[in-house]
Amino acid sequence: MSKIILITGASRGFGKIWAKALLERGDKVAATARNTEDLNDLVQAYGDAVLPIQLDVNNRDACFAVVNKVKQHFDRIDVLINNAGFGLFGAIEETSEAQARAQMETNFFGLLWVTQAIVPIMREQKGGHIIQVSSFLGLVSLPVLGLYNASKYAVNGLSETLATEVKSFGINVSLIEPNGFSTDWAGASAFQTEANEVYAPVKKAFFDAATPDSWGKPESTAKAVLALIDSENPPLHFLLGKVAYPWVKQVYAERLAEFEEWKEVSADAHGH
Repeated sequence: MSKIILITGASRGFGKIWAKALLERGDKVAATARNTEDLNDLVQAYGDAVLPIQLDVNNRDACFAVVNKVKQHFDRIDVLINNAGFGLFGAIEETSEAQARAQMETNFFGLLWVTQAIVPIMREQKGGHIIQVSSFLGLVSLPVLGLYNASKYAVNGLSETLATEVKSFGINVSLIEPNGFSTDWAGASAFQTEANEVYAPVKKAFFDAATPDSWGKPESTAKAVLALIDSENPPLHFLLGKVAYPWVKQVYAERLAEFEEWKEVSADAHGH
């Protein structure tokens, strides 16, 4: 039986790749974008199987209206892929208030609004799968991406909590946590802070550390995402790419060792 999938940020990158893969196998996709002209190729190729919708996820009312429109059009929504977001590159000191707020507004609050809109529908259906596109930078962190890291840590905290709240309604929650991939995320879709030269060495070290092999091929993710969607018992945390797992494993081992080193001082602080 074909599934009904709502994907935000489907105009390019992961969103468009996954939308095509789902449509190719016979699923139906409601695809959102700030500019629906970016979805014309999907409409031409797949006709009525795709529902293109204009959406700026920063607008909470619009998020609720779009989710309700998809429900009315297809009669149900089996899967939400909350994919809309962007990267902000720059040191934390360099980041303006407007940039910081914009990063959180889209990556965190936009995802929250769509999530809030869809939970009542999935609860009424007695089932569904909410897939939040986070990052392995919601588990570990890198310099020059402080606000992006923060937005994805927030997404992870929100979604881990959500999973415990909606499980009894038959709703699964998964966090897709990719390492770097060669999408527009670090290119045309990225934003930059105004550079302060004191951070030039940190930025140089950051960019020099990346090798061509560090970046995964976006098209290669489709098979894994289809497997996640089809799983009867999907994971809460789902890493994408070969860089993410060893990196997260190392950082978590170091974190546990640090906790261990300070555990007596920590326990003493309890007071009794």
